Amino acid sequence: MKQSPLPLPPPILCSEENSFARYTIANRLPAILKKIIKNNHFSPRINENLERLQGEIFTGKIRGIASDGGADLEDWENYIQPFKNKSWFDVPFYFIEAYFYRRILEATEYFQNGEAIDPFTISKQEGLRSHLDSIRNILQSSQKLTGLFHGVLWGNRADLSLWKVGGSDRDSFDFDPQQDNILVDDTTKILERLAKMQRERIDFIIDNAGFELTCDLLLCDRLLQEEIAETIVLHLKADPIFVSDATIADVNYTIHIFAEDEFEEMRSLSARLQNYLASGALVLQSDRFWNSPLAFWEMSDRLTKELEKASLVFIKGDANYRRLLGDRHWDCTDSFSQITHYFPASFVALRTLKSEIVVGLQSAKIDRLDRQNPQWKIDGSRGVIQFVEINRNST
Repeated sequence: MKQSPLPLPPPILCSEENSFARYTIANRLPAILKKIIKNNHFSPRINENLERLQGEIFTGKIRGIASDGGADLEDWENYIQPFKNKSWFDVPFYFIEAYFYRRILEATEYFQNGEAIDPFTISKQEGLRSHLDSIRNILQSSQKLTGLFHGVLWGNRADLSLWKVGGSDRDSFDFDPQQDNILVDDTTKILERLAKMQRERIDFIIDNAGFELTCDLLLCDRLLQEEIAETIVLHLKADPIFVSDATIADVNYTIHIFAEDEFEEMRSLSARLQNYLASGALVLQSDRFWNSPLAFWEMSDRLTKELEKASLVFIKGDANYRRLLGDRHWDCTDSFSQITHYFPASFVALRTLKSEIVVGLQSAKIDRLDRQNPQWKIDGSRGVIQFVEINRNST
């Protein structure tokens, strides 16, 4: 796949002082391990594995994945090779996060059971149930496409990997569509593009389960009902990662919960989604690439060719945004479209800011944000809706 045409800046490293990356490794990852132990009824052996993993974060070295039956072992041996025997704090941020979640699967013997147990199931299911009232309210209202875009954007705030250290069991969610908090808003361009489309293929690279996934499904429903799309493909994680990231099982569970709801509109939505799945109008695909530590420009030729079939791709969430940019030290004023012009199809990135990387902003806006709130890049209060037109004939 073609790489970004711009020279690549260095990757974000976990060793950077006072960085969100360092805070994540030292504080957030151990808290996630404690929550996994609390939420599951694992055997003493698995709990010991998880506790040992917590100690490795601070004193251990990067090692290979044990032969645990995973189909991705050879891939991970290649991913790990450049960083083997290094400290967890001396490697790129995105690599260590992906590695951490793969090590959780190893520790919980995920691939060795007849029926794999998602260590985050309880958290994801509670996250969905806690937002059912909000979902019912959305279904009762008449949402324009613009409103659905905002729901898809701000739904990304409900990220369970951002559990507050020492905080409550359930992450709070505040649906706030304030226009001022959208730092780049290409909604008008997107609507103009959709207005020209009729019964085409649209892909979604999905992020979180729960409320965010529901907002994604509502947008899919609208695009299919209005015959803007004939086929929608949801690209989902092959295995659990980042606590709340959605798998095919999470989509099916969500539709099942809607089918059993007392609210008629919820049951109707479930029925439509089930019909879309049965007819092939809605397709669920998983791929191990989405669980890998690679930048998007490193995806396989097979996956690249699959995405080329789409007229438009919606790329969801913070982690996918980071991978679009290789999780590197770009300047905030760098051109988003120039960096990501390698992507195989025109796309929309919808993302709330929860890490220290964002591009496509004006200097004056950056200065104002820095004065107003030094945490604006990581606290989820700001978002972007960025559209990039890819002309395949010129690539």
